[in-house]
Amino acid sequence: MAENAEGDLNSNLLHAPYHTGDPQLDTAIGQWLRWDKNPKTKEQIENLLRNGMNKELRDRLCCRMTFGTAGLRSAMGAGFCYINDLTVIQSTQGMYKYLERCFSNFKQRGFVVGYDTRGQVTSSCSSQRLAKLTAAVLLAKDVPVYLFSRYVPTPFVPYAVQELKAVAGVMITASHNRKEDNGYKVYWENGAQITSPHDKEILKCIEECVEPWNGSWNDNLVDTSPLKRDPLQDICRRYMEDLKKICFYRELNSKTTLKFVHTSFHGVGHDYVQLAFQVFGFKPPIPVPEQKDPDPDFSTVKCPNPEEGESVLELSLRLAEKENARIVLATDPDADRLAVAELQENGDWKVFTGNELAALFGWWMFDCWKKNKSRNTDVKNIYMLATTVSSKILKAIALKEGFHFEETLPGFKWIGSRIKDLLENGKEVLFAFEESIGFLCGTSVLDKDGVSAAVVVAEMASYLETMNITLKQQLIKVYEKYGYHISKTSYFLCYDPTTIKSIFERLRNFDSPKEYPKFCGTFAILHIRDVTTGYDSSQPNKKSVLPVSKNSQMITFSFQNGCVATLRTSGTEPKIKYYAEMCASPDQSIILKQRSMNV
Repeated sequence: MAENAEGDLNSNLLHAPYHTGDPQLDTAIGQWLRWDKNPKTKEQIENLLRNGMNKELRDRLCCRMTFGTAGLRSAMGAGFCYINDLTVIQSTQGMYKYLERCFSNFKQRGFVVGYDTRGQVTSSCSSQRLAKLTAAVLLAKDVPVYLFSRYVPTPFVPYAVQELKAVAGVMITASHNRKEDNGYKVYWENGAQITSPHDKEILKCIEECVEPWNGSWNDNLVDTSPLKRDPLQDICRRYMEDLKKICFYRELNSKTTLKFVHTSFHGVGHDYVQLAFQVFGFKPPIPVPEQKDPDPDFSTVKCPNPEEGESVLELSLRLAEKENARIVLATDPDADRLAVAELQENGDWKVFTGNELAALFGWWMFDCWKKNKSRNTDVKNIYMLATTVSSKILKAIALKEGFHFEETLPGFKWIGSRIKDLLENGKEVLFAFEESIGFLCGTSVLDKDGVSAAVVVAEMASYLETMNITLKQQLIKVYEKYGYHISKTSYFLCYDPTTIKSIFERLRNFDSPKEYPKFCGTFAILHIRDVTTGYDSSQPNKKSVLPVSKNSQMITFSFQNGCVATLRTSGTEPKIKYYAEMCASPDQSIILKQRSMNV
């Protein structure tokens, strides 16, 4: 009887005309209850409806996710603006429609799907399940799908897209976000994350395909369809083989006395970093046992972002002290970012910033290139890249050494696309980075890669150890040669989009309409660049050289004293980020050197 009563109630909810006073909401409620076949998320909406929670229903059902700097990303749970079974099905249906339009050979080349280890019991939602549903939508339309049989680092998906010549790929991940979040990261056939106009066109196609098709919910297809292939062993083998291209001192690595601790932050990185160390000739790094295996609750850290520094590296640092290991390597949960800490002579730990690590990587990759280049190779054919909010240290190295440096908008999708263009024009890219500990050594992958970065740092440290030089000492040498670059980056949390918009509009209309501030405290502002509107006061035509990005807020202030400061919104989290840097030439670095010694 109880089952029948519950069934009647659900039936009434399913077919009832909703009268919330908001026709848009009434329609959205009806659609959700008809289309969602996940009992947990369907029940979440039903409970809100029973309890008259119209505002929350409106928040969940009357808006959609948009592509940020890392694809679609949101909290897991019920609603069209959340990550869940239904929205992933809708997104994949939109992807199918757009890819079918773009590629006549879509059904010959196929599509790659990978996933991390995130999950949420209350929504019966996991990265693995969402990956299976993504595959099911495409398999039902006779598209070959390369679905990894277990969790993989995010860089494996763009790598597989290129290696398997697929038209595109999706990684189900929210990277280093809080445990409640998940995401849908899209890669194009070139192996780079999608940029405009693809993102906008895919969103249009999603809007046209919101009702699930027959077969879209049939995740059994991943077990029964002959079109489903598992690329795990093949891609892992190829990836590890390609790593050898950026290994320069394998014999030295095999003899090093340095010990390394690695933490995978409860994510995917452990097995793959172990394999990478083996490829480079190292003994295995020492894993942090409490964080080695996947745990969607990230139970030993307050947040799963190694960028937060010493506070989240506590277990790694204590283990390193116990094991007499001088270097700690921390990959984030999807292993596309890397944090590094080094034990100093005074017993303190130095946790390097992304910009400091980039200075070391830039020096190392160029030094290795110089020592291994063929006689007729031209340095003018060499490139390094960074996002515009990152340190200009690579620019300083490039100016002195004669290679090219370019900057892009924030987000590795812009770096990946630009690298592909350069490679197609016969150029060689040694290194690229974003200050938020995202690094790319070489060009086998066109996205940031924490696995390769970890083993390159290990080789760099082992090489320096033979000369009794630490990473921090080498960083000082880099600054002494190319000029000190001292930066400060951080963020403010802000969960209200209206407040965020008003902050930036205030800056655009500071003392009077359409007037930016002329001073910050006592410091005079020389130039303003507003990438959101396309304005740049330093250009003769007052137009930004970087592409306009209307969907995000970003204003850069160049001060008369040489400081450059940028304020921007995050594309993946509810943050207002700020970045400031002072750069000095080698002969003008004494003051900045004194300051940096205290950092």
